[in-house]
This record gives sequence, C-alpha cells and structure tokens, in this order.
Amino acid sequence: MTVRDDWIDYNGHLNMAYYNVLFDTAVDEVFHRLGMGPNYVKTRGGSFFTAEVHVCYLRELSAGMKVIATLQLVDFDAKRAHFYQELRHADEGWLSATSEQLSLHVDMNARKVAPWPEDIAANLTALSQAHASLPRPERAGRHIEIRKKP
Repeated sequence: MTVRDDWIDYNGHLNMAYYNVLFDTAVDEVFHRLGMGPNYVKTRGGSFFTAEVHVCYLRELSAGMKVIATLQLVDFDAKRAHFYQELRHADEGWLSATSEQLSLHVDMNARKVAPWPEDIAANLTALSQAHASLPRPERAGRHIEIRKKP
C-alpha cells in the first residue's frame, strides 16, 4: 500500500486515523481469504466487528511511502479472533506501527455475536496451525498506563 498525500496531517506525517485504514485494509484481505469477504455479509448474513484495538505508533510515515502490513492470528475461540499486525516500510523494512485487535463474529440478522460457521472455524484453525510455530509477538498484550515512580 502507499501513503496518500491527503492522509498527511498538519504535523507533516501520516494522520493517526489512516494507520487504522492501512491496518483495516490488511485485515479485510486476510478475512476475505478466510471466507469472510463482502459476499459473506450478503450471502450468509455474517460479518466480523472490531471489539477492541490497540495501536502503537513507532515511526513516522510520509506521503508516497510504500508500506506492508502483516497479520498474525494470536488466538481464536468459537466467536472471537485475536490478532496482531505490524506496519513496515516496504523497501527499508523498519517498523512504523503495531495493532492488536479482538474481533467478534456477528450474525447480521440478529445483530448479535454468534459462533463461526464450521467452514470459517476450519479456516481459522488452519491459519492458527500455520502460525503455531511463530513466537508470540513481543509487543502483543500491551496496555496503557503512566507508571508512577516509587
């Protein structure tokens, strides 16, 4: 993906909202490959909603920079998926931002959290097995706090 000129804020770098656009674009691609693309909502009445997300901004991005987003499935259960992403400069490889997210499977007709269908659960299982040898991301599980000095 490429950082667009109109995504640059008055500080001269990528506005924080557009990091989420880049991360979300990558999530959509992965979930599409898992069988939950745009047609999933139309044909099967299901989707996935973000319940929680934590983004860490590590290095500025500027207009025209090419980036790559990765996704690692950390865990999933009958109704939820926990994944971690990294956004890196495509040519130089340095880490710009990380995102950790919890998504919920939703029955769009009832507008309630519902179990993954068997085929989607099987796809998540396959992805989980493919990622099983990867170490847990070092930056996963972070939280926000101001540490007080003793």
